[in-house]
Amino acid sequence: MTKKDALVLHNTMKLSRLQKNLSQTQLAEIVGVSRQTISNIENEEFYPSAKLSFLLCLALDKKFEELFYFD
Repeated sequence: MTKKDALVLHNTMKLSRLQKNLSQTQLAEIVGVSRQTISNIENEEFYPSAKLSFLLCLALDKKFEELFYFD
């Protein structure tokens, strides 16, 4: 698989977070990471571990496939 063909994990984190009226800092505190980590995930500069993905789904009341998707 070439880099061009690689799967890219996208997310709806920012929209989901705003729908819950949470700031990046508030969400970060809920799931136990830094605000910068939340920002990096939202900007697709960092891909969360399975554990963090699960915690984000719980915090944002979303199923995995609602929060994360492949293009």
